[in-house]
Amino acid sequence: MPLKVLLVAATPAEVNCLTGMPGMDLTPIVTGIGSVATAWALTKQLSSGLVIDLAINIGIAGSYCDEIQTGDVVLPVSDCFADAGIETKSGYLTLAEAGLQDPDAFPFTSGRIVSENRFISHAAGMLRTVNAVTVNTATGSENSIKRIIRKYNPDIETMEGAAFFYICRRENIPFLAVRAISNKVEPRVRDRWNVPLALENLSVKLKEVLMTLG
Repeated sequence: MPLKVLLVAATPAEVNCLTGMPGMDLTPIVTGIGSVATAWALTKQLSSGLVIDLAINIGIAGSYCDEIQTGDVVLPVSDCFADAGIETKSGYLTLAEAGLQDPDAFPFTSGRIVSENRFISHAAGMLRTVNAVTVNTATGSENSIKRIIRKYNPDIETMEGAAFFYICRRENIPFLAVRAISNKVEPRVRDRWNVPLALENLSVKLKEVLMTLG
């Protein structure tokens, strides 16, 4: 039986990185950008009665880590909602720090959502594993960058990942995410981004990983 895979991406350009794989039954969906759009589209798809063996979230990401360069393809193994919190006079508090959320209540572990399954274990032998943060506003100022690094010490940033992680954990669906770095997280300079390189490398690495799954 072919592996039934739900391929989840925010944009058509990202989902088109994978147009077909021999021996796999692929169902691609384009959710739109951001956590709300991703949550709605993914929940609607899963509620349709679709039976899948694996959900994969693919797309581009920004890197906080100097060792992770533009064009690199990485495997997020944990994610969190980095701007879900409270601002106070003394600084930013996460929902857990403010006493509004148990940081270990399912599907969270110490405030993060962790992906652990046989597909992750396999892909980790082929791609660098990273810790991600998800934001509603792409980070592009020194103050925001410093705050997120101080609070979460992330490797990469996306605008959809934690929503995907959250729903898959809630629905008990095996999942993994594969992200290609399009830019450094820095005070925003759009000319330094290289989306075509990221998408090209994402296509290559994603096919390499999927060819070995089953």
